Amino acid sequence: MAFKSKEDAKAYWSENIRLMLVLMVIWFVVSFGCGILFVDELNAIRIGGYKLGFWFAQQGSIYAFVALIFVYAKKMGDLDRKYGVEEK
Repeated sequence: MAFKSKEDAKAYWSENIRLMLVLMVIWFVVSFGCGILFVDELNAIRIGGYKLGFWFAQQGSIYAFVALIFVYAKKMGDLDRKYGVEEK
């Protein structure tokens, strides 16, 4: 990976860290928030006969994690192209 300048390298890593922090906050809210903290409020809602809090703890968080992987891969591909360091 070769950057044109140190400023480009610094900007690239700054955007990378910002993206990871945003995705980790989403990961925390979905896993800890929906699965543990807000479970009582979410259990008032039912999906397919199951309480939503239970669903998030068992299945919803897994779907969210897989979606976050795809979002991260897409965003990092865009970021790599922006700074000219994509794989060829």
